[in-house]
Formats: sequence, structure tokens, C-alpha cells
Amino acid sequence: MKKQLFFFLIWIAFFGNLKAQTIKTDVLVVGNGNAAIAAGLQSAISGVKTTVLLQAGGFDINPITGDLNSGLQAAFLKKMKAIDTSQNTVFTKQTANDVLKKWTDSTKNLTIIRDLLWIKAEKAGNNWNFKLSDGKTIKTKILINPADQKLNEALKITAPKSTWTSLDYNSTIYRTSIASGKFTTKTTGNLFSMFDLFIPLQENLVWVSDSQSMLMGQAAGATAAYAAFFKTKTSLANLKTIQGELLNYKLDLMPFDDINQSDTNWKAIQMIGLTGVLKGEIKDNKVIFSPETQVNVDEIKQPIKDYFYKAQIWFDDYKNPMMTLSSTLDMICYVGNKSPENTKKEVEKKWKTSYNFKSDFNLNKMINRREFAVLLQDYMPPFNVNIDNKGKVVR
Repeated sequence: MKKQLFFFLIWIAFFGNLKAQTIKTDVLVVGNGNAAIAAGLQSAISGVKTTVLLQAGGFDINPITGDLNSGLQAAFLKKMKAIDTSQNTVFTKQTANDVLKKWTDSTKNLTIIRDLLWIKAEKAGNNWNFKLSDGKTIKTKILINPADQKLNEALKITAPKSTWTSLDYNSTIYRTSIASGKFTTKTTGNLFSMFDLFIPLQENLVWVSDSQSMLMGQAAGATAAYAAFFKTKTSLANLKTIQGELLNYKLDLMPFDDINQSDTNWKAIQMIGLTGVLKGEIKDNKVIFSPETQVNVDEIKQPIKDYFYKAQIWFDDYKNPMMTLSSTLDMICYVGNKSPENTKKEVEKKWKTSYNFKSDFNLNKMINRREFAVLLQDYMPPFNVNIDNKGKVVR
């Protein structure tokens, strides 16, 4: 009996130890730079179990200059500024590391592994397996690789040369943007398509081509979290859901230089901007939305007709060159099947309370781009219409 008990205890110790050697996580990020930490933070914030394998003792953050700061990057810089409120704050990697350690330590669902190297990486069935230098193994469903070519070589993967692209309305790819505002090629008028995070034939791998960008890293984190949360493949990631998640966490998806995140109407303008119904003006290496400019029928007619069949009839009958508040509500009610009387009362009630518009509610007034964007997104949102991976409307 004692002999059997002895072997039973040995068996428990042996297999219990084996189990302890395996770390299971939903999303694994390998890296310690700007993109890696933003990816890890967003993935955890989006509600999935996330591990960041630093392979070093701390984070290695490079200075951020010139970008349109938004999302986690803006939050990070705000935390950095809070440490030293002087105008001559000097960026140091030690200060950045201290800020990020405090931030990550207090983030639910996030585990940071320091001072360990991966010595073997492979795809095993539906999981990615990483053997670490201390003998442990990490098993993950979704892998985020922030531009680590050594890791790609180990996995026998060739990544495409995806990069930031300048906003160009001649192509609809801008509608697939999940990050924007990176200062590159002497402009902040850049964006990054969700579909450039994926490598053909490599499921559940999110490739971040810019390891120094928190903006792109945050987008990668939300994308990986979507696949993990909904237990699906990255190739089946829902663009609109991910865009909505990133907007909820204040990441600019359109690089409008003149719309601050503190703006009450920021989210609605971002959403309408993504659809192209109201386009920004590209000038002086920036993209300007011009929210107070009046809405010209010629600029909105074709985009709205592309999204809604019934708009064709309405615009055929409307002959004025400019949009008024009255005509905007009429179009919304006709195309969106809304009650004109109820809609008018609702909008009038929300005009200065919910929308915080500065002008008075006047049906005869010329409507500006800010007001038009907010009303369209609230009552007849083209953002909710599906698009394909090239940004073309799918109806």
C-alpha cells in the first residue's frame, strides 16, 4: 500500500510539473517595442487572455514624433507628460519603461514575460507553440509578430512588404483603414488597411510591418483579439466590428488633422470619413476635414447613391446645388424609411444637447459638414453597409 502511494505521489508530481510547464494564452505578442506593447495592451483591453514575450528585461520604446497621436499612443504620451509637466520634457527609455510597467501591471488579461528567449517556434495544429529558454512552452491561438524577421525564418514564413499608404480617394482601399496618422514620407495623411496585417495561407498570424508604430500595433491587437474572442480565423475577421472597437478606444482611422479627439463629434466624423461620403482635402502634407464648410450636393450625391439604392430617386428629384438642414432630413427620412415628423422633433431636441452644435436649429439653414456627418451617422449610417477587402460596397 505504501509502495502504491509512493508511485501515485511521484505520478502526480511528474504530470503536475509537466502541466505547469505549458503556458496557454489566447494571443501571444513577441517583442518589446512600440508596436508590440500597444498590440498586447489592446488585445487584453478587448477582453482576451494576452501574453507579451519581451525576450528582455523591459520595454524598448523609441521616441514618437510627428504623428497624429491617437488611441493608446496618445494615452501613453499623456502618461509620460504627467510625470514631468515642464515644457522641456526629455524622452528617456527608462521613463517610458516605468510608465509602461505600471500600465501593463494594472491591465486585466495581460501577462508580461521578461528575460526569456524563445528557442523554438512552430505551428502545431491550430496553435502556435513556443519553447522558451527556461524549458516552458507557450501555446497560443493567435500570434502577433511585430516585424521580427528571425521569427518568420523560424516559422518558414515570407511576409509581404506591407506599409503605410498615402490617403488616395482614387481607390476605395481607404475604407478598410484600421490605423492612420503615422508621420512618414513627410506627411501624416497615411493609413493602414486591416488586410495588410494578414499573410496569405497563414491563418491566425497577425503581421505588423512597422515595429515602431503604436498606432499599427493597437490595430493589430484588436484584430487578433477579435479572432480569439469569437473563436474564428483571422481571415474571417469582421472589418466593421474591428473598426468600431478601435474607434471606441479613440484610435484615428482617418487622418483628419483638424478634428481633435476631444471633439464631441469626433467618432461620427471618423465613421463618415471612412465611407468617403464626405472626403477630406489633402493639402500641405495634411488631410483637412473642414467641419464648418457647407455641404455641396455634388460631393455627396454619388457616394450616397453607391451605398443606398433609394438615394438615386431622391437625388434625381433634388435640384438645388447645396444641402439645407431641411433637405438633409428629407433625404434621411426618404432613404432611411424614417418618420419625417418624429425625426424632426428628435433632431431639434438633440441639436444642442446631444450633438453640441453651435448653430441654432433652423430648417432653412445651409448644413455644414459636421452637422451632416453627425445626422447621417445617427439616422442613416453608410458606415454600417458592408464592404469587401478592396473597400467596395457589398449590397
